[in-house]
Amino acid sequence: MAGKKHSKPTDVQLEWLRRGLSQPGGKLPLFDGNGKQISEKTVRSCIDHGWAAPWFDNPVKPDWLICKLTDEGRRVASAGN
Repeated sequence: MAGKKHSKPTDVQLEWLRRGLSQPGGKLPLFDGNGKQISEKTVRSCIDHGWAAPWFDNPVKPDWLICKLTDEGRRVASAGN
């Protein structure tokens, strides 16, 4: 996985990460702008790359991953790789 940390995000990943830049604590959204849940594949890939990290468990929906930007995620989202 170490090699992945230097990869560039896909357009979908980058859009998701950028949405966390303006949120308190860098919270990443659960849903896109159209109300569709963010793909688990997108979320897990961003976690694997070190751009996002699980933040806390959701007691209402325990299967949802609530994430926040990492420092690396902020750098990637801000730079617009």
